[in-house]
Amino acid sequence: MSHRVEIEYCTQCRWLPRAAWLAQELLTTFETELGELALKPGTGGVFVVRVDGEPVWDRREQGFPEPTAVKRLVRDRVAPERSLGHSDKVGQPDKLGQPDKLGHSDT
Repeated sequence: MSHRVEIEYCTQCRWLPRAAWLAQELLTTFETELGELALKPGTGGVFVVRVDGEPVWDRREQGFPEPTAVKRLVRDRVAPERSLGHSDKVGQPDKLGQPDKLGHSDT
């Protein structure tokens, strides 16, 4: 199945370069899993990453994402069996406080 990722970014805040950089990271990592990646201009401080219409990251709730955190969230939806190599370091809790592969958490 081909998946769609959308990155909605604030034009007033001039976040296009940040959105484009994250888009490049995701397209490079998920070359065969993604059928489309869209950059959607918005306003009011928005920076939201969606996979198949479902929000996986919202700056208002979670701050600006580290690429590895977004890659894990996207991977979990488009290719859950896939390893992300160094981004999947066992024993390292992610920025969301989610448990790592061994069940550890930073909260």
